[in-house]
Amino acid sequence: MENKQQSSGEMKENKAVKKKMNWSGSLIVASLTGAFGSSFLYGYNLSVVNAPAAYIKKFYNETWERRYGFSVDESTLTLLWSITVSIFAIGGLVGAIIVTPIVKFFGRKCTLLLNNVFAVTAALLMSLSLLAGSFEMLILGRIIMGVDAGISLSALPMYLSEISPKEIRGSLGQVTAIFICIGVFTGQVLGLPEIFGQESRWPYLFGAIIVPSLIQVVILPFLPESPRYLLLEKHDTSRAEKAFQTFLGKDDVSHEVEEVLAESRVQRNTKLVSVLQLLRTRAVRWQVVTVVVTMGCYQLCGLNAIWYYTNNIFSEAGINRETIPYVTLSTGAVETLAAVFSGLVIERLGRRPLLIGGFGLMIVFFAVLTVSLTLQNTVYWLPYLSIFCILAIIASFCIGPGGIPFVLTGEFFQQSQRPAAFMIAGTVNWLSNFAVGLLFPFIQSGLQTYCFLVFAGICFAGATYLFFVLPETKNKTFHEISQAFAKRNKVSLELQEMNHYPGERKSSAEQESNFASSVDNGETKKGIV
Repeated sequence: MENKQQSSGEMKENKAVKKKMNWSGSLIVASLTGAFGSSFLYGYNLSVVNAPAAYIKKFYNETWERRYGFSVDESTLTLLWSITVSIFAIGGLVGAIIVTPIVKFFGRKCTLLLNNVFAVTAALLMSLSLLAGSFEMLILGRIIMGVDAGISLSALPMYLSEISPKEIRGSLGQVTAIFICIGVFTGQVLGLPEIFGQESRWPYLFGAIIVPSLIQVVILPFLPESPRYLLLEKHDTSRAEKAFQTFLGKDDVSHEVEEVLAESRVQRNTKLVSVLQLLRTRAVRWQVVTVVVTMGCYQLCGLNAIWYYTNNIFSEAGINRETIPYVTLSTGAVETLAAVFSGLVIERLGRRPLLIGGFGLMIVFFAVLTVSLTLQNTVYWLPYLSIFCILAIIASFCIGPGGIPFVLTGEFFQQSQRPAAFMIAGTVNWLSNFAVGLLFPFIQSGLQTYCFLVFAGICFAGATYLFFVLPETKNKTFHEISQAFAKRNKVSLELQEMNHYPGERKSSAEQESNFASSVDNGETKKGIV
């Protein structure tokens, strides 16, 4: 009995030591540096235009008057401002579309590095627009910055999913979401009147974009490329082993190399899958649908509507208008804390509970917020309930729906399918983003405070779909995740491996051998997946 207890204690201790060893210094530096120059800038550019909006519109008007001799009319000014804000999503769509060939040719890490050319170019254009007296430079900078965001939101999760051990893949994947939130919060802080939120200083808000880019350019070259990319796409075993050793912090990486090679044997003589091929592949049909649903709900679940109402609700609660920018910082702080919390618990609770639970909580708080806003003039304390609901909706979004869609996209697909999958995910993400920006003003003017019921309905539809379709992917290899989807795709796991690339077949004996090898490796070895 004592021996059993001692053995159990040793197993727990070994498991804890192993989990601790998974977080090597190089892995942490790579994830933080990659995210700081990528997803951080996406979040920053979402919020940075809010604080100087009045000054930028004044700049537009003065430029127009200087050129044409008369002030711009209100409708044209509104149109110019709408283009300035929404064109970021158009750039993002372009970036999502071009990312597949870039990551194939240059690799994951080099794509992140080269992407800084877009960020620095955009920063220079936007920060010098006032000096040059050209609002076109600001608009062009926004679309180029969107291209940077579109590329980074695909390349970064791809890189993180390929360098991380599967035991911490979810936590490391949440770094993308955490830095988006930190970026939003930083944009709010720098936009305060005491810093850059003044008429003479607003160009510095855009010039600050250069700083994260330069930090990434200085640090990231000293870290390895994705070992899976090196092994499966470049067939460079030596560099792949060194990359594994660097990221895992150990010398013996034979198990990890063999596990990746097992996938390579299944994919032998196959090429990078195009988006059309991926959509036609029956073996991943429900994985693709799930990615589309999660990414669509990520943008359509109503968080943009929350930002729209924040200032109004704070004002109704009796908060002084001069104080509102400081109180708004609480939304960015809650967003960041919730994202960090999600990263800490995702490997314990799993993806399913956080994703479905996050949407479920959003439904509840959207319903309460609708009632609170409708009746807030009748009861004095209801505006405070509205503030609580806003913070609760933001927190609910960030614990699950705000980051897990990026993690799932990296987990559902094998190496040769992953770039096409991220291209599909990115396209859905940016099209949904653009649709919200375009349609929300009409929804809001037509339904007023009841517009939140539309978003509650979208959250309900997403949660229902995920409840019935999404398997838990925590600590699972690609083959185990494929097996979970096999029944729904109406193919056997062996047939899935045969059908990943229509028109290419191996002998049945070789397929059987590869299948047995891959399953054996998937069940008996733990490493990077």
